[in-house]
Amino acid sequence: AVRTWRRRKMEELKKLETIQRMMTFIDSQGLVSPTSTNDDSHRFLAHFLLFLNEPCGHLSIDEKCRLISQLLPKISPSFLEESRVGQPEKLTGFVGDSLWDSQLEKKMAGGNVGFGRQSNDSALIGLDAMQRANSTLEDFCRSYFMFHGMDVNRPEVVFKYLPMLSFTESYIYQLDSWNEKMISVQRSTVVDENSSGDIFITESDPFQPLILLLGHHGMLTERIREELSLGEEYWALERKLCTALRQEVEISIDDVMRAIHLKSFDYRVLNLLLYQLRGEQVNDLHMEFLSVSEFLVEISDDLYDYEEDVLENNFNVLRMFARIYGTSAAPAKLAKCVAEAEENYENLSKALDPELSVNYRRRCEEATKEGGKLSGHPLGSWTIPPLIADEDHYRSTFQSSP
Repeated sequence: AVRTWRRRKMEELKKLETIQRMMTFIDSQGLVSPTSTNDDSHRFLAHFLLFLNEPCGHLSIDEKCRLISQLLPKISPSFLEESRVGQPEKLTGFVGDSLWDSQLEKKMAGGNVGFGRQSNDSALIGLDAMQRANSTLEDFCRSYFMFHGMDVNRPEVVFKYLPMLSFTESYIYQLDSWNEKMISVQRSTVVDENSSGDIFITESDPFQPLILLLGHHGMLTERIREELSLGEEYWALERKLCTALRQEVEISIDDVMRAIHLKSFDYRVLNLLLYQLRGEQVNDLHMEFLSVSEFLVEISDDLYDYEEDVLENNFNVLRMFARIYGTSAAPAKLAKCVAEAEENYENLSKALDPELSVNYRRRCEEATKEGGKLSGHPLGSWTIPPLIADEDHYRSTFQSSP
């Protein structure tokens, strides 16, 4: 980490030296009035000249100068304003395909977020996040490609879109890991909705670098931006609810239902991104059907992972229902919620192409068997595990066992 920090500092110093030399050259050539005190103008011209000297394909210096001479008269302030439409509000340090947000790094490296110092790469993606993203990417390809008329068994089809999908999902997993650490940090703090506990989400704008990259490649849409925003909302709710459970603070059923509906936001981001990568219009029927399916899958996963989630203090819908309704009434309340969602699922399934509906149901059956679940969406009955009345005692029992 120290070596990385030193290397970055050396790179920054070299950039500053290069800019300073260019500013000195500008002064020596009389391009700027000696009496001018506008340092911003000096820096802008220095950056502009350095940009012109950067290689760009086979363009020569003469060709670049002719291009600038021809087009510069046509570039007005209003033209520049129009060119910013649809672009992120803050274009910070974007170079090629790398991601760098100096403000984000400052916040993540500062004392406000304790785990931020562990980030050693400007893209904020670690190998662990990429490895964790693999299972989601595999499931996404096998479950969602069919909705785009794509054959997941053809490697050339998968690898054509894999880089952008993999990068996006890995980025989300990296942020999810940080959010989990934030929950761990908050275990010993008092819940305060207006405290700085949400600085990770509200102030550092964690998706900004990803938004810049997607925008640069023409992949950013308003719906993708909205889903990423909903992902931030989910993490905020997850922190709030999990911390409240540990501190025995009252929680809201509205927050719980909102969180479980938002939880699969990464699948929706990937699906919307795949539409954009393929140049297709979004199929709203498919999106609605899959959102209901995602909701049922999340509940099924929560039932399967219930005991582990209690131990790790993870968001789990059954944990939340048990806290709100009590261990006796919670199963019936959750069963009612599942029944309503399954009815909606069946109705939407009938509106799908029959072959697509059959293929997706078959895929769900495969996923259920591969996951080791005896039952769950969309196969018949659901199994609700025995509820844990005293979570603290349950955790202490496991911690004290050899």
